[in-house]
Amino acid sequence: MARLNSTLRTRVYVDGYNIYYGCLRKTHHKWLDMKALFERILAQTVLDVGGQPANFELEPLAIKYFTASILKNFARSQDSVACQEQYHNALRGHLGDSLEIITGYYSANPARAHRYEHGKPPADCEILEVWKLEEKQSDLALALHAYADAIKGEVDQVVIVTNDTDVAPSLELIRADTQVSVGLIVPTRYSERPPNHDLSKLANWTRTHILSEELSASQMPNMVRHGTRPVQKPISWYPRPDLLEPVLREAIRVK
Repeated sequence: MARLNSTLRTRVYVDGYNIYYGCLRKTHHKWLDMKALFERILAQTVLDVGGQPANFELEPLAIKYFTASILKNFARSQDSVACQEQYHNALRGHLGDSLEIITGYYSANPARAHRYEHGKPPADCEILEVWKLEEKQSDLALALHAYADAIKGEVDQVVIVTNDTDVAPSLELIRADTQVSVGLIVPTRYSERPPNHDLSKLANWTRTHILSEELSASQMPNMVRHGTRPVQKPISWYPRPDLLEPVLREAIRVK
């Protein structure tokens, strides 16, 4: 770990699947400025080796965001694929070189599973044909990037935003092989999910939740530029898209 009272060169590694389902799904906070959010949280959370508030400095490449493209056939809404693409382009335009998006992929295959029947053991439950949807490579990529950045001496602190135990071996190696501090932010609102014990025991500090107020205060502008193109916040991501859409249609008509 960096010496006492020094400034910790910090990078944040975000599990996109975890932060979406833990904090953003069914909210109006999806147009999230990740750098603003984690700067806000780290300013309140980062501790030095003595347990006192410590200085931190986000690296020029501040955020590594690990995600996978939605499969159209499994999307819950007709615009889900387009909305995700708009968001990724907005992040790239708004945050520039301070953000890197690392993409895995989703795998969908037929599978057999026991139907849940209350009071029955799985062996006595009906077996159903189901689709098994799995995100591939994202967790592994997050673990490898965090370890590689630590072992190369690019950072004094890695901040992991997940509650997925698959990254635990990477954190264990970072603690064993380097002096890099490990911070853990559990992407859930108001402690709806407890921190994974295997992760929190490997972290120098743990933030157990993200507040709705922090998400609300960390939104990108409704329109940002990606290169020469404007990228608009999707209509369905506003609090009342049913009221907004007719207004926008009329504005376009009279333009």
